[in-house]
Amino acid sequence: MSQTIEEKLQELGYDLPTPPAAVGNYVPVLRTGNLVVTSGQLPFIGKEIVFSGKLGTELHEQQGIDAARICVVNALAQIKACIGDLQKVSRIVRLEGYVHSAPGFQHQPQVLNGASEILVELFGDAGRHTRVALGVSEMPLDAAVQLAVWAEVSD
Repeated sequence: MSQTIEEKLQELGYDLPTPPAAVGNYVPVLRTGNLVVTSGQLPFIGKEIVFSGKLGTELHEQQGIDAARICVVNALAQIKACIGDLQKVSRIVRLEGYVHSAPGFQHQPQVLNGASEILVELFGDAGRHTRVALGVSEMPLDAAVQLAVWAEVSD
C-alpha cells in the first residue's frame, strides 16, 4: 500500500495546517482548468509569522530554509483546500520564491531549496518544477520568505 502525500508529509515532520487566511484583498488559491495557483504564502504557523527579518542580517541561511519549508506546507494546505485531496496533484509546475534579503545576501536559491526538496520528496519526479528565486528588500509582515506554487491537477 503506497503512502498518501499527507502521510509522506507527516513522515518529514510536518502536519498539513488549516490554510492561512488572506492578509489582503485577494484569494489565497485559485483553480483555472487543471491549474491551481496559490497566492504568496508566508511562514505562518497558526496566526504567527515564525521567521521574520532579513536573511543576511537578522536571520541566517538555515532559518530561511526552514521558513521556505513552512511556506510550501502552507501552499500545499491551500491546494488541498481548493481541490479536496493532494492525491489529485499530477505535477508541480512552478515554485516562485521571494527571500527577504539584506544587501549582499545571494543565497536565495539555497533558501528555496528547502521548499523544492519537500516537493520532490512528496511527489517524486512529478515534484520537479520550474522556479524563480529572488531577493527582495522588503516583505509583507517582515516575513523572511514568501512563495507561490503552481500545480497541475486531475479529477
